[in-house]
Amino acid sequence: MSRFLVAFLCGLLFGAGLVIAQMTNPAKIIGFLDLTGQWDPSLALVMLAATVVFGGVYRLALRRGAPLFDVRFFLPEKTTVDKGLVAGSLIFGLGWGLAGFCPGPAIVSSGYGEPRVWAFVAAMLGGIALCRLMRRRVTA
Repeated sequence: MSRFLVAFLCGLLFGAGLVIAQMTNPAKIIGFLDLTGQWDPSLALVMLAATVVFGGVYRLALRRGAPLFDVRFFLPEKTTVDKGLVAGSLIFGLGWGLAGFCPGPAIVSSGYGEPRVWAFVAAMLGGIALCRLMRRRVTA
């Protein structure tokens, strides 16, 4: 099986999980983030379940020594919290709370054909491009 096919199937599984968990529904996300109003804790259970499954599979995968379709695992090299990480987290959280989307669910939701989702994805891609441009200028 090719790496592309495996990646595609993993993406389909991930997208299906987002749809089933209603992570593609902005009202559900905003309800989860609204701690002072009508808080909806159901997504906390989804995130907890995902974290538990990931933790177990991650440990099993690392025991293999190498992934099935590559020569080594590509793990984060940076392990410290810095200003850039904190600022990026704040921007991500602000965008998530205001729009009701985070990147994965937004890409899945773009298939629904809603213009506001396309606007979010376009803004997200623009932000990624701007960040890359700024990083190139800093390192150049």
